[in-house]
Formats: sequence, structure tokens, C-alpha cells
Amino acid sequence: MTIQCVIADALAQLETLAGRCANAPTWPLTDDTLVECLDRIHQVAQTIAAAESHLVREIDRRGLPVAQHATSTPVWLRERLRIGIHTAKRMVDLATALDQRPALDAALIAGTINAEQAATVAATLTDLPADLGPDLVDQAETVLIGQASQFEPSILRKAGQRILFHVAPEIADAADAEALRRMEARAWRTRAFHLTRHGDGRVRLTGWLDEAGAAIVNAALDPLCAPRHDGEGEPRTPAQRRADALVAVCDLATRTEHLPDSGGSRPHVTVTVPYDLLHEKLGIGTLDTGERLSPTQVRHMACDAHLIPAVLDTDGQVLDLGRGRRLFTGPLRRALEIRDRGCAFPGCDRPPRWCDAHHIHSWAEGWPTSLDNGVLLCGYHHRIIHQGHWTVRMGDDQLPEFIPPAYVDPLRRPRRNLYHRRT
Repeated sequence: MTIQCVIADALAQLETLAGRCANAPTWPLTDDTLVECLDRIHQVAQTIAAAESHLVREIDRRGLPVAQHATSTPVWLRERLRIGIHTAKRMVDLATALDQRPALDAALIAGTINAEQAATVAATLTDLPADLGPDLVDQAETVLIGQASQFEPSILRKAGQRILFHVAPEIADAADAEALRRMEARAWRTRAFHLTRHGDGRVRLTGWLDEAGAAIVNAALDPLCAPRHDGEGEPRTPAQRRADALVAVCDLATRTEHLPDSGGSRPHVTVTVPYDLLHEKLGIGTLDTGERLSPTQVRHMACDAHLIPAVLDTDGQVLDLGRGRRLFTGPLRRALEIRDRGCAFPGCDRPPRWCDAHHIHSWAEGWPTSLDNGVLLCGYHHRIIHQGHWTVRMGDDQLPEFIPPAYVDPLRRPRRNLYHRRT
């Protein structure tokens, strides 16, 4: 039987057995058997990952992707397997590493190390000093493979950073300092930040920072990431709080005089709203990027915005451009800050500089910009108010009070922020 027939027969058996495992009910299994089966299937999956890597490496070595007019092996894999390009690149990197490190390949085949750990070990060995002898590199590989039975990839990566102290302690300190220098240089060289629009109302943030830059970002975001402690619980996940904190920090930066001009004016966001609707009811807005905003988001942004009326013809050409008008500025803004002392929403501790000035009754619907029609709200609670569940009004003493939805308080009793008024 030829090797081709052997592989084809093995794959046929593998498909049959894998199908039987996938279709078998799991509910009759005991707890111990359930966990044991997970361990064994995971171990088998690593052996299959090794087999897949061998195929990828041979395909790459033969140049089949280029012969089929793909620009690279990862691009060919993306199209062939319908996977993401980053996943495809990781497959090629792992295949290359296993080809160069037989011991690592054997560990993955045996299932004593998983594919993610194997990639971590390979990257660690690549980062070792170039003049380190092959025997010491092999020894480092053996140590790391042994540690894989104890540590998940992130901890294994940290252990790898100190591997020289195990295999070559006499050069470890100098090599560690040099490795740290290279790591910092690489982090700085590959720093990046991307905003990718998905077309479904979401924008994905991806990128890399070096450790020093990340420390600065963390220092700015951390004070804004704390959960609420107002007795009602925090509805946002930690990830949502970090997202809100990033927006809040950038919003604060745009309010200062320290950012450089953008196109001859201070940094700003442009939203276009149909002219007729502006006099009746705000409709769908369009950002200068072409993305659209709901009427709720438009009303939110219009609360404390620099508004510039523009008259457009039916083709979108500007016929007349009015002068900008900034709402709640100067003495009026200071009066709001003195009265509310920060976000006026019950239980919120955000200071005035983090707050928007919200019109209790919409300015776009003809209500005035005045002290008794304004209230300070942080970005998070500003959005809450515009969602319509809570409402805000002025009390008899001309201080803002908030009416909760019935699911918070069936009696809908008015609430006030007492945090800023503590003595």
C-alpha cells in the first residue's frame, strides 16, 4: 500500500471516528468521565494540529500557493480554508517552527504540549541570543516543553524570558538586559492603532503599545473604569467600562486648548442633519466619515455641541454656511458647574470637566439655552438619559432631579445626586 493510500485510509477512519464522538450524547457520562473525555479529545486535537502543520509546511515548501497565483501561503490558506488571515499566518509560523524543531514537533504529536504552547516555545527560542550554542538552545527547548505541563501560554512566555537562568546562568544577566532592549525596540517599532468599521454600527479597535505607552493609557483610563457604587449595581461589563473610559478621555482632550489644530480649527466631529427636520424633530445624522447616527445619538451629541448651520441644495452642495454657536459656554457653563458640582445623575461621582451640558428640553425643538433648562451629565449617564428610561426635570428649588423607570422603582420617586453635596 502506498503512503498516499495509507494517509487517505487514516483520514477516512479519522472522519468516521470524529463523527461518532461528535454525535455521541454527553449527558449520560459521569463527571469524571466527562472531564477525562475532554482531556483526551484535546490531546488528539493537538496531534491533528501537528499533522495539519506538516501538510501546510509541505504545501509552502513546494510553492503551491504561488503556483496557484496566490500572493503568499497565508493568503492561499485564507481562501482555501475560509479562515481569517491572522489565523492563516499563525498556521504557517507554527508549521515552520515545527519543521525546524523536531523535539517540539514530537511533543505536539504526543499531545504533551498544545499548539498555542508550541508557538510560544518556538518564539522564545527564536529570541535567544544568536551566539548561544545549539546544545543550550536544545536544553532550553527541553525545559520549556517540560514546563508546558504546568503553565498556560502566557505564563510559559514569562518563564521563557528567564530560561537562560536555567541553562546558561553565567551569561543570563547580560543576555536578559539585551533581550529586554530588543523587546522594547520591537514593541516601539511595531506600535499601531487601527479603527476598523464593520458596517453594522460598530467600530473595532485593534493595535499594539509598548509597555511604557500602555502604562500611560492605563493611568488615564483606570480612574474612569471603576464600577458604580450607588446601590443599584453596575450594568456595564469591565470591557464596556474601559470602552466608555477611552471615549471619555478623548472627549476631555477635545475640550482643552492643548490639541493641535485639525484643518485650521480645533478637533471636532461633524454631523449633518436634514435642514427641515432640524426645525421640527432631529432625524438621522451623517458623520463626516459617511457613517450614520440614529436620532438618539444626534440629540445626544447636539446637547453641548458647536453647531454650524449649513444650507444644502438637493445635490448636497453648500448654499450658505452660518456662524457656529457653542451651547452652555462662558458664565452659563460656570453656573452649571457651581450648581451641579459634577454629573447630576444620582450616585455619580464624575467631576464637571468630565461632563456634558444636557438640555432638559431639546434646544433643537425651540427650548432655550438657560440655567433652568440645563444639567451636567457624564458621558455614560448622558446616554442613559437619551435612551428615555430615566427622565430629568427641575425641582421646586431649581435643582435637577431624576425620575427612575418603573423597573428600578415602581413608585418612580424622584432622586437626586447627594454625592457632590456631602460636607
